[in-house]
Amino acid sequence: MALPVLSSSAVKFRRVLAHFPQELSLAFAYGSGVFRQAGASAEHGETNMLDFVFAVDDAVTWHMTNLLKNRSHYSFLKFFGAKKITTIQRYGAGIYYNTLVPCNGRMIKYGVISTDALIEDLFHWKTLYVAGRLQKPVKILAQNENSKLQAALVSNLKSAVTAAFLMLPESFSEEDLYLQIAGLSYSGDFRMIIGEDKSKVQNIVKPNVAHFQKLYSNILQDCPQVVYKHRLGRLEAGIDKSPEGQFTQLMALPKTLQQKITALVNPPGKNRDVEEILLQVAHDPDCGFVVHQGISGIVRSSSVVQSAKTILTAGAKKSLTYSMKKLYKMTKGGFEKTS
Repeated sequence: MALPVLSSSAVKFRRVLAHFPQELSLAFAYGSGVFRQAGASAEHGETNMLDFVFAVDDAVTWHMTNLLKNRSHYSFLKFFGAKKITTIQRYGAGIYYNTLVPCNGRMIKYGVISTDALIEDLFHWKTLYVAGRLQKPVKILAQNENSKLQAALVSNLKSAVTAAFLMLPESFSEEDLYLQIAGLSYSGDFRMIIGEDKSKVQNIVKPNVAHFQKLYSNILQDCPQVVYKHRLGRLEAGIDKSPEGQFTQLMALPKTLQQKITALVNPPGKNRDVEEILLQVAHDPDCGFVVHQGISGIVRSSSVVQSAKTILTAGAKKSLTYSMKKLYKMTKGGFEKTS
């Protein structure tokens, strides 16, 4: 099954991509500058910062070329060279961001991640940082013929559906499913306490249900636990909440999440295998909550380190500017709710 590619014909994205080294295994644009969010006007979307992620096979070579083309994009770390930049990239979520970069009359932010690190995150949810972004609609701008990456992209979507099923009740609506999926990568993210609009997940999903449908329809049509009537836009769920059904789903979760759940449930000093512990969790009435806690643990650690990295990768001035913009958006969202 091929991962659906949302339309990438917009000239503005191709023009941005032309400014960068072209050795990309995957490039995509995401966020409020690409997809309209609830509560934002169309004009606001046209002025929002554009967010990109570039996956590259050889990060040192890519940064070396990009330093020659776009040296001003980098903080003081440019003086240390491509190898040091790549070393810093590996910390946290394995992605290196240049932010508040003027390009073609817009502000952009772009992250660089190695293809291998991306594949690991997609398959195993090591950090759920870029994998989480790819569980929501994105605009694919470039993608090479890497079959392992293609399989990892699809695996990530299937894992998102499985995790959501475990956290949802037996019956739920299609929108409920997408809200649960969109919220996965925000679980445990400290920026949701300070720095992000509390309604962010709803704002992402409600105007973009059709995009979520395009992303997940093939998976839902092949899923025995739901009847998905795509043309009617209706999903009839009957999730198996028996211990046997939940155990099957727990065993299908990504490896890092299984390990997090194991660490939460297994008392210190007891040396039980993962399968035995997941069987115990499957019998627990709070199974969904345990899964949520496991996801929160993954996201919390990667988001803290990644945010701390921003001071280095963006520089103090840009970091402060970027943080103030996030705080403004958060407080603006709060004021609009109470007014």
